[in-house]
Amino acid sequence: MASSLRFILFFSLLCISSSIAQTIFRPKAIVLPVSKDASTLQYITHLNQRTPLVSVNLTLDLGGESLWVDCESKYYVTSTFRPARCRSAQCNLAGSIACETATNTCGLFPENTVTHTSAYGDLGSDVVSIQSTNGKNPDNDFLLVCTSPFLLKGLANGVQGMAGLGRSRISLPSQFSASFSFPRKFGVCLTSGRNTNGAVFFGDGPYVLLPDVDASSLLTYTPLFINPEVGGVASSDYFIGVKSIKVNEKVIPINAKLLSINNTDGYGGTKISTVNPYTVLETSIYNAVVGALVNEINATRVASVAPFGACFSSKGIVSTRGGPAVPPIALVLQNENVYWRMFGANSMVYISDDVLCLGFVDGGVNPRTSIVIGGHQIEDILLQFDLASSRLGFTSSLLFRQTTCANFNFTANV
Repeated sequence: MASSLRFILFFSLLCISSSIAQTIFRPKAIVLPVSKDASTLQYITHLNQRTPLVSVNLTLDLGGESLWVDCESKYYVTSTFRPARCRSAQCNLAGSIACETATNTCGLFPENTVTHTSAYGDLGSDVVSIQSTNGKNPDNDFLLVCTSPFLLKGLANGVQGMAGLGRSRISLPSQFSASFSFPRKFGVCLTSGRNTNGAVFFGDGPYVLLPDVDASSLLTYTPLFINPEVGGVASSDYFIGVKSIKVNEKVIPINAKLLSINNTDGYGGTKISTVNPYTVLETSIYNAVVGALVNEINATRVASVAPFGACFSSKGIVSTRGGPAVPPIALVLQNENVYWRMFGANSMVYISDDVLCLGFVDGGVNPRTSIVIGGHQIEDILLQFDLASSRLGFTSSLLFRQTTCANFNFTANV
């Protein structure tokens, strides 16, 4: 009898332990796949959301404040959406001061950062299931903003919203970190291929690429800065400190004041964007870069092809592992020994077999941000945003390592 009781007690404890283990499962990191839409050049991710689970396509917005989706169309069907009640902890977390008294629901004004339009949407939560790097796909309730189909204008076909990764308490990195108790870090690696996937990693990697490349060991670090913008409301974008620009290792003359963030109005500085397909430069900086490249490149300049202003004959420009062999462009960061060097694959765009163009565009006079590093310039480069330490880790082009952002081993142990 005693032995039977001991067995029953042991079995009961085993079941309880197993139940607890399942309840407190914490992934090492979670992963969202990212592809490139050929028509819009937007970067598209998808996650499984709602009950029953549905794969939802979203435009990736590195500086976006939240996850927002079109909930008003017939496609949003779920039994687990829960509206955030006015003055609730969820509304406070999101910084919402708007309340619909008829429904007792708070809301926000999410922005389509491609078209720079916004619309009111209700704040709520729904189930999201995400791929992890250690064998399970955890699911949990996460906050989102439900808005109207109007806000989808300008986004890629089939997209139902935007996935915001910015400096916000309800962006995906903040929510995933809080929910799964892993470091406040995320990595972005965008692929240049049309039929291949890059990835966004939430947590601390592992960043292992085939064939057996630990990309975390290749990272160089530079501080991330907060732009206070107007009225002291901090921007959700990620800014870095560029001190100067070099073309073919030669410093080009630019107005250094444009490189700093004006703490009064938030103008100036350098940010990174996934909604801008190409790097955008303030006019005087753009002209300086183009002028220097024209002087240094061994190629004939040809007629411009929109949206680019500097195009060249490809005759005589050889192809290398790192793209067309053109003078490198380097952003010098906190000191002369730390720089982000762009080689041909990231600096140039092939228009045809005969023509290639500098993949930077003129952003006009007095834009809000002097330098916006666009998607083409960060393809096949690993970026790690370490929010706890307020620093950016970046690699040089992975093409020189004979690999790309499409070659991640998501379940590797390092």
